[in-house]
Amino acid sequence: MNLEKVIFGFFIVLALTLNFSFFLGEIGNLKHHNVFELFVVIVVNLIATILKLGDRSQIGAVLLATSLVADLQLIMAATYWTFAEHITGTGVTSEVIAGIVSLSGGALLANIISAVILVSETLMSRL
Repeated sequence: MNLEKVIFGFFIVLALTLNFSFFLGEIGNLKHHNVFELFVVIVVNLIATILKLGDRSQIGAVLLATSLVADLQLIMAATYWTFAEHITGTGVTSEVIAGIVSLSGGALLANIISAVILVSETLMSRL
């Protein structure tokens, strides 16, 4: 068993599951979405992105692209949350949290694509 591949797969799946746990819940209800969980999702996604930088294959490029999309959307969600909370002074309303959760949903889709590519690549290497 290759420890590097285990760690790589671990962070891809962890990014996906953490993103799903943040996304899950009533879209406009702030009680269902925690700012610290969003922070953890961003950190784990950034770690997964860093791990994808070393792969020079075509599949590695697609994996990196999906990870960059997820990072961008999660960072935009955190920026939106910060902007609403600290700059506008209106706070995080149900409309704001709906926008944040929608952005994390896009990141979730990118993470799902990344996990599907990882699983399909793994299955193809077994043949």
